[in-house]
Amino acid sequence: MYDDSYLVPANAKRGTLIFNIFRPVDLTIFIIGVVTTMLLLIILSGDSLLMTILAIVPAGISALLVTPIPHYHNVLCAIQSIISFYGERRKYVWKGWCYYEKFGSDSKDK
Repeated sequence: MYDDSYLVPANAKRGTLIFNIFRPVDLTIFIIGVVTTMLLLIILSGDSLLMTILAIVPAGISALLVTPIPHYHNVLCAIQSIISFYGERRKYVWKGWCYYEKFGSDSKDK
């Protein structure tokens, strides 16, 4: 039934990503964070050090969300996976104890 000679390349998913790491939505989030930070720095220029640090927060958060981590594209994908795992209803498929693929849906048809 299955052809054992075919292997999926290890980088099959990475080939669809920008720079082999980012999705378009990830870059959009990062660009919005950086633009927001630049606008806040322009608006709050010359004020206290605390205001400068607060102005840099949007770029820091967006950079943290799109930082690559193992087994996921980035932190945002990991957070989405965690939310879907705990938030969505799980479907458990019960095939029974005596289910054999080669005999069909049940083993009584021998």
